[in-house]
Amino acid sequence: MKKYQLWILVTIIAISGFSQGMLLPLIAVIFEKAGVSSSLNGLNATALYIGILLISPFMETPLRKYGYKPTIIFGGGLVVLALAMFPLWKSFWFWFCLRALIGIGDHALHFATQTWITSASPNEKRGRNIALYGLFFGIGFASGPLMTPLVNVNESLPFIISSILCLIGWVFVFTLKNEFPEQEVGINSFFNTIKRFNKTMKYGWIAFLPPFCYGFLESSLNGIFPVYALRMDIDVASVSLLLTGFAIGGIITQLPLGVLSDSYGRRNLLMIVLILGFFTFTSASIFEHSFIGLFISFLLSGMVVGSTFSLGISYMTDLVPRNLLPTGNLLCGIFFSLGSLSGPIIGGLYIQFFKGISFFYIISSMLLVLSIVIYAFGKKNHQVVEQHNS
Repeated sequence: MKKYQLWILVTIIAISGFSQGMLLPLIAVIFEKAGVSSSLNGLNATALYIGILLISPFMETPLRKYGYKPTIIFGGGLVVLALAMFPLWKSFWFWFCLRALIGIGDHALHFATQTWITSASPNEKRGRNIALYGLFFGIGFASGPLMTPLVNVNESLPFIISSILCLIGWVFVFTLKNEFPEQEVGINSFFNTIKRFNKTMKYGWIAFLPPFCYGFLESSLNGIFPVYALRMDIDVASVSLLLTGFAIGGIITQLPLGVLSDSYGRRNLLMIVLILGFFTFTSASIFEHSFIGLFISFLLSGMVVGSTFSLGISYMTDLVPRNLLPTGNLLCGIFFSLGSLSGPIIGGLYIQFFKGISFFYIISSMLLVLSIVIYAFGKKNHQVVEQHNS
């Protein structure tokens, strides 16, 4: 993969992350000021992930038929168009549909760029390149909420700025030369896509658990932890600082962990970061009445588990045959979306029915269970892949 090609791809991913990071708090604030209930506010936020899940079964065939570049252009164009349409009409269901369209566009964008990077990167640099992808998305996602105060200047201003930034990044994609993933016979069939889903699950099911875990972690921290924190009399400014600490932690270690995974193996590194994540979130439950203790716990948690999604993608590429890489990347996105949808629901039920028990236990327990599963079944999956390759 040429450097110019890689940098354009990760830059457009950063802009995509920026728009996603902006929309979550921005629309929540706008709806809160308009008197929309918190449950409806949360429902509107799920539109992005619903869009991802709806389009997922139909993404692979056009990617294989038309290549990476047209898929990215389609996805980026849809995001630019949807962002530009937000100021036209302030309506709950109109904005719900626009967020679903952004979910579809973002998924096309991420699916094509992930597959392009994983397919074109040599084994010894794959972890590093996927880490760059995760790093740029993380930087974009973390900087997106900075647009929220602009709503006090003009409600439409953040949407206009975000759509212009996306348009600039989108234009650069036209300079890339189109490439295609490795082809298979009888590819243009929905039923063949389902068959490939089953085959890919057979080889790489264990690698789809880290993206699910990260989706659950990110959405429950951003969607449910603020509710839990406010009930503990932690102010809104402190909550935003804590969440920023987690995001910064992930940015700091994203690239180093990617490089380490190339040297020491994705499975080994995943087990280590998940165990460390169990300890950092357990410490958060111990120090949850101290802002400094919580901030340090959040920063350390971000440093160890903030790369779970990108490490999961890299791990998937180790387990799945090259001709199934597009399907593997698609499943990573699906499992991330399922985790993102279930996080606020399960987290909300947890704090409703388990009062007096720390919210952080649900996250630390999940990280511990996942590390045990990867330890117990990871080697068996490697043996299945080796038998297939031989």
